[in-house]
Amino acid sequence: MDILRIILQVLLVMSSFFLIMSILLHKGKGGGLSDMFGGGISSSAGSSGVAERNLDRITVGVGLMWSLTIIGLGLLVKLS
Repeated sequence: MDILRIILQVLLVMSSFFLIMSILLHKGKGGGLSDMFGGGISSSAGSSGVAERNLDRITVGVGLMWSLTIIGLGLLVKLS
């Protein structure tokens, strides 16, 4: 059980990092954090529609992995 807990904890840290990065990569809607760091400067040179959809899919996938990791850790704590 300890090895499974360590694996889930490492997966949680990694998925948390990738979730933060994928959320910050999204195109800003204006006036947000991405505009503060220069995201609003790029007009049409930014990501295309296909790239934005792929980034959406990656973000949802990483978010699901993060959620399942949290549930798995919760079940391990409950069973211990």
